[in-house]
Amino acid sequence: MTGEQDGTGVSIIIPAYREGENIVPVLTRILRGVETTCEVLVVVDFPEDPTVAVVDDFQGSESNVKHLVNTYGRGPAHAIRYGIDHARYPIVVVTMADGSDDPRQIDTLVRLVERGVVIAAASRYSAGGQQVGGPALKGALSRGAGVSLSMLGRVGTHDATNSFKAYSTEFVREVGIDSRSGFEIGVELVAKARRLRRPVAEVSTIWLERTTGVSSFRLREWVPKYLRWYRFAFGPSLTVDEVRMQAARIARLNES
Repeated sequence: MTGEQDGTGVSIIIPAYREGENIVPVLTRILRGVETTCEVLVVVDFPEDPTVAVVDDFQGSESNVKHLVNTYGRGPAHAIRYGIDHARYPIVVVTMADGSDDPRQIDTLVRLVERGVVIAAASRYSAGGQQVGGPALKGALSRGAGVSLSMLGRVGTHDATNSFKAYSTEFVREVGIDSRSGFEIGVELVAKARRLRRPVAEVSTIWLERTTGVSSFRLREWVPKYLRWYRFAFGPSLTVDEVRMQAARIARLNES
């Protein structure tokens, strides 16, 4: 099932796992910082997640905020995919539940998509961007992948690995999402846009390591999967059918 599409606005997708009360300041900052008409979809993996009750309480005063229970499978990739499939607006923004992203930039990302790009990325590694905190190895790998993809692959952003992006909902539904684990969706969709020669743009951002809760990023498990999408970004222009066929092959390798 996919969401009914409204004409203007943005659907903000937040994958969440046992965030509980930690989600409140994130939601508050989003509603204070975003001027575009929006819905905020907090996607959890099971109805007993303590985040659900907190979001429902918050929804009492904010009707555009609601929780969704993901039925595609556990993990952030499934949650993001489920949220996008149920988005009501023609633009979706994926942002994290940990408060690391700056919601005041959502309007800027949305305007770029409105102007014609299929992906607008918030970039930590372009001029004026910064990553504050976080594991050193994870940061080095992310920066190396992002900058090399920008310079060598000409993908349109220095930060393909950052999950904080705006997408054309039509584009995502056209090419599909084949990732089934981790946060590799960001790299996957940037790679697909590049092989289709669709426009991608970026704005600089300052990313802050979470101050509450525990990160769910699993470096050793997810890096090989990221690398397959990284390699996919290089190559000649493809048709949508060709992208879907090759992406399905990568997805099978990632699940084997």
